[in-house]
Amino acid sequence: MEHMLTRVSLFRDKYLTWIDLPVITFVDIIEIIIIAFLFYTILVWIKSTRAWMLFKGLMVILAFFMLAAVFQMNTILWLAEKAVNVGVIAIVVIFQPEMRRALEQLGQKTFLKGFAVFNIGREETEKISQKTINELVRACFEMSKVKTGALIVIEDNVVLSEYERTGIALDAVLTNQLLINIFEKNTPLHDGAIIVRGDRIVSATCYLPLSDNMELSKELGTRHRAAVGISEVSDSLTIVVSEENGRVSVATGGRLIRELDQEGLRGYLKSLNKYEPENKRMGLLKRRLRNAKKDNKVDDE
Repeated sequence: MEHMLTRVSLFRDKYLTWIDLPVITFVDIIEIIIIAFLFYTILVWIKSTRAWMLFKGLMVILAFFMLAAVFQMNTILWLAEKAVNVGVIAIVVIFQPEMRRALEQLGQKTFLKGFAVFNIGREETEKISQKTINELVRACFEMSKVKTGALIVIEDNVVLSEYERTGIALDAVLTNQLLINIFEKNTPLHDGAIIVRGDRIVSATCYLPLSDNMELSKELGTRHRAAVGISEVSDSLTIVVSEENGRVSVATGGRLIRELDQEGLRGYLKSLNKYEPENKRMGLLKRRLRNAKKDNKVDDE
């Protein structure tokens, strides 16, 4: 590395004397790599928590301040200057739970696991399989028939570790029978919500934040308000089976969609898989190449 840097320096001194280039040493390169890695890690941390939504809001406010600087809006600039000191303290208070979890992760041995080469070339897989979707739909409507209340939170991009820790860890493959047994009345795990990550139930009896939305119907109980509440602070999809009338509802993006049938619920669950898995794309490409070869052979004949 040092030999290469020396050759670059000699080339610059001989041919590029008219250009004022900074002197880059081996330490500078290491420093750039460390800063880039830390910056990438911070962005991944923000993206995987509810801090991402708050971060986007801050970016909108920053864009307004930049616009005010361009057009010399002195009043807005004066307000921005006075709000900087208070804003730093406000950010620390707002992001306190996320910052605490990030510092906890620094002490874990597996913190750097999965960041090798910035996960370049990582193959994407389905967030939830078709088998799990079928098991969820079947269980929900079997519980609906006998009016067994259920609250099922399906994690999307925002990790729900904060709420997962409020329950009892399970880490079990999701099946129709297991869901029905969990929410059976008078069983130890029936009270509270379960959190589903991929095809597994990771936690049961979890506590969820209640929504303060005054537009929700007064006839809705705690279960439905908890479903809307978790959808307001994350991008999760929550299924609710009413204990009073057996109706199946879905909460997503702060909205509650009520009285779904089996196909409606299946459609919402399929929407979690927003992309086509890599193996399917490769399979489709291979089939197209085979068909193209067959067409070429037919043309040659």
